[in-house]
Amino acid sequence: MTFSELRLIQPLLEALHTQNYSTPTPIQMQSIPHLLDGKDIFGCAQTGTGKTAAFALPILQHLANTASDSKGIQALVLAPTRELALQIEKSFSNYGKLLNIPHTVVFGGVSQHHQTIALQKGVKVLVATPGRLLDLMQQGFIRLDQVKYFVLDEADRMLDMGFINDIRKIIAKLPQNRQTIFFSATVSPEIMSLANTLLKNPVKVSVTPVATPAETVHQSIFYVQKEDKRSLLKHVIKSQEIEHALVFTRTKRGADRVAKELNKNGIKAESIHGDKSQNARVRALNGFKERKINILVATDIAARGIDVDKLSHVINYEIPEQAETYVHRIGRTGRAGANGIALSFCANDEMDYLKDIRKLIQKNIDVVDHHPYSTK
Repeated sequence: MTFSELRLIQPLLEALHTQNYSTPTPIQMQSIPHLLDGKDIFGCAQTGTGKTAAFALPILQHLANTASDSKGIQALVLAPTRELALQIEKSFSNYGKLLNIPHTVVFGGVSQHHQTIALQKGVKVLVATPGRLLDLMQQGFIRLDQVKYFVLDEADRMLDMGFINDIRKIIAKLPQNRQTIFFSATVSPEIMSLANTLLKNPVKVSVTPVATPAETVHQSIFYVQKEDKRSLLKHVIKSQEIEHALVFTRTKRGADRVAKELNKNGIKAESIHGDKSQNARVRALNGFKERKINILVATDIAARGIDVDKLSHVINYEIPEQAETYVHRIGRTGRAGANGIALSFCANDEMDYLKDIRKLIQKNIDVVDHHPYSTK
């Protein structure tokens, strides 16, 4: 199937062509026809499956086909992190570059000055994080009474980050008559409860079983003492000649310590987490994408929205406490059919987390026991 078979208009097809997109992903094939027909969607999709295009393309088409002199916001996309919000807004820009549909993004951690200027000029598509959106609503810069299309992306992470009350306040300001698009990588009773309050007779789409890692990712485990992890990381990067890797730590301080240690050993690294300024986070992410930085050390929340082409390695410096988080992490590599490598360092006090991961993914993880710090 091609994008033209999905009934997309020519300006969108031309924009997709310039992005070298020719074949829609499964989530796009399942979602786009229903969204063009005005249906609500409940989508279960992991990161890297192409879900941004799945909702952005139909929204742009609806807005292009509907003449309106209103300067009011007609499409609202809520995202849990600044990085993901920026990534989504960039997608709207890329896909809609041949359409005259003004859009902008608002998020916290930076001055609101440039954001409010863009809003005052009038935008039809707004991408936002919940906190800054509510703040600007309370100041009178944003009204949601003309929203026709509402997207809640990464709903599971929204709940994990404690945004449920903010989301409910935002929903209360939306018109009842709207199209709602709801995406989550995992499905829990809390997610279903939220979805049921938002959606009207939704079409359910799912491209993979819940929390299943991509088959193209080769997974390995290294058993190691906690105090030897930094030495093991340096050894693995140098011995395997890893030039580009995303390394996950559990804490912000841990991310800073690991990045500092790597730099001391001649490996260009930056950390990215919630305590960093927005400018520092964008600078680190851009440096990583442009391969000026070899290793990006991130916490889970900061990593949402990181989308790096052809990322070869993900390294779990620490095993995550939630098995589903492991799947999200390693989903940063092995995208779009490419091969990827996921390496995990497991200390004695993390064995239970590893057991949960194996139970969830129902797949063997190769053990690497020939390394200088092996405990096996």
